Amino acid sequence: MTTNRLRQVASFLLLVVALAVAVPGASSTAASGISPSAQFTQAQMLLEGGPSTQIAALEAQGNFHDAALIRALAAVPRGFWLVGGQPEDVEAYVAEIMAQASATSSVPILVAYNIPGRDCAQYSAGGATNSLAYAAWVDAVARGIGNGQVVVILEPDSLGLLPSGCGGPNVNYPFTDADRYAELIDALDTFTALPAASVYLDGTQSAWLSVGDVALRLATAHVERAQGFFLNVSNFQSNQNLITYGTWISKCLAFAKNPADGGWRLGHYELCASQYWPANANDFSSWALSDAWYDTNLGAVTATAHFVIDSGRNGRGPWTAPANHPAGDPQEWCNPPGRGTGIATTAVTDVPLLDAYLWIKPPGESDGGCFRWTGGPHDPVRNMADPAAGSWFDTMALELATNAQPNLEPLLSSIASAGGSTIPSFVGSTIPSFTG
Repeated sequence: MTTNRLRQVASFLLLVVALAVAVPGASSTAASGISPSAQFTQAQMLLEGGPSTQIAALEAQGNFHDAALIRALAAVPRGFWLVGGQPEDVEAYVAEIMAQASATSSVPILVAYNIPGRDCAQYSAGGATNSLAYAAWVDAVARGIGNGQVVVILEPDSLGLLPSGCGGPNVNYPFTDADRYAELIDALDTFTALPAASVYLDGTQSAWLSVGDVALRLATAHVERAQGFFLNVSNFQSNQNLITYGTWISKCLAFAKNPADGGWRLGHYELCASQYWPANANDFSSWALSDAWYDTNLGAVTATAHFVIDSGRNGRGPWTAPANHPAGDPQEWCNPPGRGTGIATTAVTDVPLLDAYLWIKPPGESDGGCFRWTGGPHDPVRNMADPAAGSWFDTMALELATNAQPNLEPLLSSIASAGGSTIPSFVGSTIPSFTG
């Protein structure tokens, strides 16, 4: 189910998606290595037409409540997306991030999004032209990171959308799965060779690939060398589904490497229970059947691969199109209405294998023109032309803030007490050191 085509990142050099202030009341725990978040002092580029512009417009209208909600939306730490650029430019940019992070005892989240053949050459087409160019770009990012502590989200959709699933290789899309795996492994080895980098690979999301399928892809990409994998980037799946799905993936990885009992499990990721078998993907109460399968078949091994969840837009779960919609793709993933932000960036999860909830995709950024079952040019659900991919979408941003779950109201008093009237665009994140 290739529904996670959601990295609608603008094509300018280096897209900064950041926030304004630290998360109020974030816990600090020595055991997990959590450091307090802090605001960076140097402002960087906000998305054109982004939260500052929306806040100013709302305040000019006298709509101070909604302006405060957008301010709160923009106050939650999220990742810095690296979407291209010349190696010398990206190195300097990342080095600046790391210097600011060191000065504020923060841990930045870098999203590397420049793999050749990115996004099947669709909404977020682009990426390095070939493997050599990509390796040079990765090396530059690594040099910029240096010895600093960082979390690297390595190439959203890179395993979910393998070139073979994109119709490749062909004359217009000359990329192969073998190239993709080699590029990811080389990048993974480059980043994990750094002294304080924790790297996560693409684990898709719970309404897409089956557990066995994504586990095989992760194993092929040498996930055992990484801290783990990430889930739900730019999607809307609920935390209960994602936690279960992520736990199963980790168990499946352990299952297929268990040499006990004659080694009948070795390499057999396809045997793993999933959201599709024996569970019913549409009936969460049935997922206990897959839990029971792992209880019976995992053997005396322990799941060790950790994961993180993008909770930036999943507070209300996924959108379901009207049952009577016309024939055609409803594009549930594309700027769905009535959604809300989820758990704000935090390393406090109370789930053994879940390292953090992170806002990776910037809430308020458009997924692109959503024509659904029509030929466009308007979104028939919103009755408007959605902004281009990567642009700030005022309507959706306010929906996400208004429908937030947990709600964003507790942030407002903290922002007000700090005297904040503008939104700096360059800040850190509260995340654990992930040294396990």
